[in-house]
Formats: sequence, structure tokens, C-alpha cells
Amino acid sequence: MPKTNAAPRFAAAHKPPASILSIDIGGTKVKFLASGQTEPRRMTSGTAFTPQLMVEGVRKLTEDWEYEAVSIGYPGQVGETGPRSEPGNLGSGWVGFDFAAAFGKPVRIMNDAAMQALGSYDGGRMLFLGLGTGLGSALIAENVIIPLELGHLLYRNGQQLWEVLGRRGLRRLGKRAWRRALERVVPSLLVAFLADYIVLGGGNAKKVRTPPPGARLGNNLTAFRGGFRLWHLSDVPTLSGDEKPPPPGPQPPDWRLI
Repeated sequence: MPKTNAAPRFAAAHKPPASILSIDIGGTKVKFLASGQTEPRRMTSGTAFTPQLMVEGVRKLTEDWEYEAVSIGYPGQVGETGPRSEPGNLGSGWVGFDFAAAFGKPVRIMNDAAMQALGSYDGGRMLFLGLGTGLGSALIAENVIIPLELGHLLYRNGQQLWEVLGRRGLRRLGKRAWRRALERVVPSLLVAFLADYIVLGGGNAKKVRTPPPGARLGNNLTAFRGGFRLWHLSDVPTLSGDEKPPPPGPQPPDWRLI
């Protein structure tokens, strides 16, 4: 794949927190890791999983961890005040939930695929595909992070990409046919987005034996790394939970979140 010499640059408006709890919410499980810890912890999610259950479970399982702030990778669309659409594979109540008040810490929230992409980024123009319950996707180009919804693109016979490359497609097609479908899709997306490389992440990336040309496999820890990096972006809204607006960042920022 093309190699770039560009390194990711992060400009913080203020000194970032010294320790961060990074949470990756998925359709079947939630994984989390704090700064200074080496082993992620996890809990089961599912179609009845609510934000209250998430916060209660995470707080209980991290009672022995110290952290000053929280990053959340959310499986859905995110706005300035948090989730702006309910997730398709979890319970309800995510839109409008006060995560900062529930954790008692400042919180930053990002689309889960975008957070994994941020943790995977090595410079240049990168397209991220999250192979999980559905198909997450994000593009990073010239220090701009763009969450995408490539799962809604049509594949064949009226099927959308998430129905083929997501968990449902894997179960229906079997590993061999699922891998062939991935091998057909990746080169087209590489060209369409003028990407230097594609990173394949998500829970089912481990089922990819040999990545298609132009692609590489992401590391299991990239989502957490993205959560840590999230606090070094200058223009990401911070949910304070104490009715105090976050201080404004410098203009112009080195990064922009779209």
C-alpha cells in the first residue's frame, strides 16, 4: 500500500486530562480501557441494552481504575450534545441521555467507527471499515475526520453492504463467500475515495485471512487509542455535566470533526 511520511498531529485547546476511560460500544459487547491499564474489560450488550445499563456496568467494573475523563465510541450518529439517533442493535434512550452527569466526569462522544479510525490513522488519506454487527465506516483526509454510512450502499440483488459484510452476511454466506465479497468491495472503495489505504477493523476483522490489496488489518486496541486521542482534538464538544460550557478552542484548529 502507499506509504506516507505524514504523522498524525493533534492540537489541544487546553491541557488534556491525564487519564481517560475509553469505551467502545458494540452490538454484542462493550469494551473499555483506561489510561495506564493494559487489559481491556468488557460486558455484554444486546437489543435490550440501555445507556443506564452501560454506565452502571462500566462504573462497577472500573471501580479500581482512576480516570479524569471519558471517551465513548457510539454505534450511531453523534451531534454536539451526544447521540442524535438511536442505535439499531441496542435498546432505546440514548438520544438525550446525560452521560457526563451519569459518569460524574467530562465526556466526549464520537461515532464508534470514527473513533476506531482515529486510533488507526497513520497519515495520508485513510478509509476505515468496521466489520462488526453492521458495517462501520469513516474517512480521515488531511486531518479531517468524516464519519460515513457506507453500509447503506447497494451491493447486489437489492442488498445493502451492511447486510453482506456485517454479522448477518457472515452467518448467511459463510466465511469463504464473505471473504470473497470483501475482496470485491475493498478495491472499489479504495478507488472511489482516492484512499492511500484501507484499515479493516471491528470484531470480525480477525476472520480475514489475507487483507485485499491496499488494505491492512487494524489492531484490537485501536478503538481505545482513538478514545485517548479524542481529547487531543481541539474542536470536539465536551459534555461537562455541570452546566458549565467548555472553554472555546483556538482558531483555526489543526483538526476538524465533520
